[in-house]
Amino acid sequence: MVIPMDGQSLNIKQDILNKLKQLIPHCFTEDKIDWEKLRVFLQDKIEFRNERYHLSWAGKTDAFRLLQAPTYKTLKPCREESVNFDETENLFIEGDNLEVLKILQKSYFGKIKMIYIDPPYNTGNDFIYKDDYSETLAEYQKRVGDVDEKGNVTKAQLFKNTRENGQYHSNWLNMMYPRLFLARNLLRDDGVIFVSIDDNEVHNLRLMMDEIFGEENFVVNAIWEKVKIRKNSAIWFSDSHDHILIYVKNKEVSKRNLLPRIDTSMYRNPDNDPRGPWIPIPIHANHKYDADYKIVKPNGVVLERPKNNYWRLSEKKFNEYVKDNRIWWGEGSSYPMIKKFLSEVQQGLVPKSIFYYDEVGGNPHGDGELKKLFEGKKFFENPKSIKLIKTFLQISTSPSDLILDFFAGSGTTAHAVMELNKEDGGNRKFILVQLPEPTDPDSEAYKAGYKTIADIAKERIRRAAKKIQDELNEEKKKKGEEIQFEPQEEKRLDLGFKVFKLDESNFKQWRPFVPENPEDIQLALQEYVENLKTDATTENILYELMLKNGKKLTDKIEKKNGYYVVNENELVLLLESIEKSVIDEIIQLKPQKVVALDKLFNGNDQLKTNTVLQFKDAGIEFKSV
Repeated sequence: MVIPMDGQSLNIKQDILNKLKQLIPHCFTEDKIDWEKLRVFLQDKIEFRNERYHLSWAGKTDAFRLLQAPTYKTLKPCREESVNFDETENLFIEGDNLEVLKILQKSYFGKIKMIYIDPPYNTGNDFIYKDDYSETLAEYQKRVGDVDEKGNVTKAQLFKNTRENGQYHSNWLNMMYPRLFLARNLLRDDGVIFVSIDDNEVHNLRLMMDEIFGEENFVVNAIWEKVKIRKNSAIWFSDSHDHILIYVKNKEVSKRNLLPRIDTSMYRNPDNDPRGPWIPIPIHANHKYDADYKIVKPNGVVLERPKNNYWRLSEKKFNEYVKDNRIWWGEGSSYPMIKKFLSEVQQGLVPKSIFYYDEVGGNPHGDGELKKLFEGKKFFENPKSIKLIKTFLQISTSPSDLILDFFAGSGTTAHAVMELNKEDGGNRKFILVQLPEPTDPDSEAYKAGYKTIADIAKERIRRAAKKIQDELNEEKKKKGEEIQFEPQEEKRLDLGFKVFKLDESNFKQWRPFVPENPEDIQLALQEYVENLKTDATTENILYELMLKNGKKLTDKIEKKNGYYVVNENELVLLLESIEKSVIDEIIQLKPQKVVALDKLFNGNDQLKTNTVLQFKDAGIEFKSV
């Protein structure tokens, strides 16, 4: 073999390290010598410090700090990019999923039934989120220029985690740990999470999820056959699968569903039995049963137990089956069969730990489904197939459940939710989160006007919803029905979504400082007399206060006389007026809590005191912000 020259002299240190790694690979971690393991290997009596079974990596402590650090960001509504904003209960949130998961903690804690994510696989080509542990996101972005002049995320906020980075696995684990930790909080007690992953990190992900969800709540490491064609160009093996790690929050209360029986064509009803279709089951088997008798057929033929086989039924049970017309006699000297009715078998199939290409689709199906929506153009690499995600939904959800995907990609999860709702009449709702990761300027997506992955996902959901609507209309035409939905049906099938974008809070954050001049103190105090930012709108403030008070972004909002009522009387937000007539009107509603903007009091301490006392006397919790 000829080794090409690279123009450099021999790196002696690296050459020795490479030879050592060949000799003692177990003493290396992430291409570096693990000195503690090496000392154990070289000496007889040395022991590991803090020896115990656990997963550890460089930066794990910082990952804990990161997930515990509060966020001061909010989610601002974007009506112009939404579909049916005021009626829909589906959400698409654009922004860093770590920040978004933190924001959702109060409002959606314990409310999600199913989570599906398809995170970066850490192949060295996938972009990893670059999280910072000490400074705010705004400070970090400003320092490294991660946002352009319009505030959009640039590639600098992401980085390729190549093996040359030195902490190849640690970087990926640091990115995933806080997100999975926060995601678990959002799951219901009977909730379930599905995580797609390949061979690069499945071992580390399994250990990490054991730690976060509990080893006892592991369900299965399922295999998905993503491609069927053998790649003869592969150096070792042709890669045909991905992993799906499945965990529940609490195995004691969580239950899986059966998958629907898709093919029941083998069940027939040749004798018009009123119990419906059935399949014939042999009356004998090679398993030993304590039954040995002769069967006399209606045509007079006498049958003995076949040699080396046994009757499935006792003689008494057989006679009962004959009286109940559960025996199919057949012709001539053939052995009779037991009738197994479709109506009496388990109404569904137990999921298997292998999801086969022919049953749930593979990479080509996901590509084809997306390209079909976009006139044959390829805007996204390897989206998951709709049928695969629908299968996960069938296994884990009921018709009214809430589903979360915080690595939304092209939006397959939303598409699958709407498709399944159409098929079974369900009312499942989705929350999708996607970073506005920029598309490559040379890509078809960018040239078509989709500047970010989030743009592709939003348009995919719009087009999928229209396709589903058109299909329903066509079905109604065939049935001779009205094309338009009945009001209750339109409400049931939700094909819209609200768009929210991660942004800075509408409220100024107090940042203490030591002034150089005494007059700077007065300037600072004047700035914070008005705690709202100048560009804060009423609607943006409304949704931020809803989130901070534990209300969902899809809760019912009713605008009244200068105030907003959330979920009838759970929360009242005073955002425009605080006149006495308004206060009296709110007291009549008897809400659980009232929150008012402090600026409405206009510095009038007496008015504020009187308002506080009025609500207190009425037994209503009151707070000003």
